Amino acid sequence: VQLQASGGGLVQAGGSLRLSCAASGGTFSFYAWGWFRQAPGKERECVGAISNSGSTTVYADSVKGRFTISRDNSKNTVYLQMSNLEPEDTALYYCAASRRSLTISIAAYNYWGQGTLVTVSS
Repeated sequence: VQLQASGGGLVQAGGSLRLSCAASGGTFSFYAWGWFRQAPGKERECVGAISNSGSTTVYADSVKGRFTISRDNSKNTVYLQMSNLEPEDTALYYCAASRRSLTISIAAYNYWGQGTLVTVSS
């Protein structure tokens, strides 16, 4: 499975961005999908995840109410809508696919995209 993340950029605090992750080479609907981020000097963390059916999502407390994950199985694409962005959201954002139904465990993810940079200015 190959993943291509896009949509990152520079945005002012309070602004919005939508990240996309296009998948190829596998059965998209089979996998659960997660979004992760890694800021300079910090460990990679799970922002949120969506089940293979798309019916269930989970989010980190730090982004709950501001970020929304969705998926379009017909387009083999998963999205991360980010609103009310804060400087603390600045990081390299990754999408990843897991064979498990829904998980926030980094170790459970089998395939990773290359990352897209989000920078939030104050």
